[in-house]
Amino acid sequence: MTRAPLIKLNDGYSIPQVGLGTWPLDDDQAATAVVQALEAGYRHIDTAVKYGNEQGVGNGIRASGVDRGEVFVTTKLDGQFQGNDRAVEGLEGSLKRLGLDYVDLLLIHWPLPARDEFVSTWKTFERLQGEGKVRSIGVSNFKPAHLERLMAETAVVPAVNQIQLSPAITRSAERDFHRRHGIITESYSPLGGAGAGLLSAPILSQLAEKHGKTPGQLVLRWHVQNGIVTIPKTANPDRMRENIDIFDFALDPQDLAELAILDEGPGAGNDSDVTGH
Repeated sequence: MTRAPLIKLNDGYSIPQVGLGTWPLDDDQAATAVVQALEAGYRHIDTAVKYGNEQGVGNGIRASGVDRGEVFVTTKLDGQFQGNDRAVEGLEGSLKRLGLDYVDLLLIHWPLPARDEFVSTWKTFERLQGEGKVRSIGVSNFKPAHLERLMAETAVVPAVNQIQLSPAITRSAERDFHRRHGIITESYSPLGGAGAGLLSAPILSQLAEKHGKTPGQLVLRWHVQNGIVTIPKTANPDRMRENIDIFDFALDPQDLAELAILDEGPGAGNDSDVTGH
């Protein structure tokens, strides 16, 4: 059974570097997947109100027999919980569905800058953190300009920014901004997402053969060596084991240089989460 290493967050807590993404699983599928993932050694599960599977995630954690304290649980609050302390009700609903007393990481699912409520929402997150209902707080799909405003107008620097990221969508400027401000970069769609074609790139096949690994393992190893937390999503237990079995080899500098040809440039990927990752 493989365990992912832990990365220290800016608030003193730690996050397992590889987790299980649960979108678009329903409650029953999520419960089964969580049990299988925990059996495979995962200790980090990612869900969201929008996914509609928080109850299933909680059921899976309890059914697994793994102690709650060993499992890092992330959930996200979407636009209906922005502004006017709505995040209080949002988190209460999530905790009830999950059957938990706290979550390890609570994220603002996207900034929705046109509504101009993400700063007030973040201040509510700070209060919820102070009350112990969530250990770490962070954001998703935030650009550096959104983060700069948060840091200028609030007291707590986000622990995490979860963004779409892969060797094809490297977000180099965003990752550099995060590093300079002590924010951990977390990637969703790390394998390129449905229909992206990333895993069929010839260079991945060549390097996979060199290392005796799969193209997917090469891509996830790229995330790990770049200090990124990553949450590949799958309901296939064989693929779960494959996705976490990436800690017995390393990409050398030449490998990393060759993988750089996959970068599609700064304009690639989503500007905001409208697809419900």
